[in-house]
Amino acid sequence: METRRTWKPNVQEKRLFSYILDRHVRVKVTTHAIRCIDKAGGIDEYLLKTPYHKMDTEMGILWKAKIEKLYEELGQKEVVFFSPEAEAKFEQDFKDLKLSEREAQKEVRRKMYTGMSKHERVPISYILAADKLKAGSVVSN
Repeated sequence: METRRTWKPNVQEKRLFSYILDRHVRVKVTTHAIRCIDKAGGIDEYLLKTPYHKMDTEMGILWKAKIEKLYEELGQKEVVFFSPEAEAKFEQDFKDLKLSEREAQKEVRRKMYTGMSKHERVPISYILAADKLKAGSVVSN
């Protein structure tokens, strides 16, 4: 005589990020539900796409209702764009900042290597690493 096999679902406690709520949500889900959430593209999309009659827990129904409500509110918000002139100004300022940063790096290298022979030159990453080591050894003493 054989004994009946009992079956228990593989339940995991996971922290899933909700983009609509803009925070992590701690939930207990089965591994099958995790695969479904990944396939849907995240917890928000999974809850929005899954019909109410397929939700097994009250917690799932609660989260689904909350996500749907916030999704509607987000859809009603007005999105403001910058004018083309303002965007062009931002782009130009960013390019200028990048250029000034490159010029500063070139100037530092020029000052470091002025008057040194090719064999005396040391990459700046070595100097910075040595400074970190010195600072670390001072702290440990």
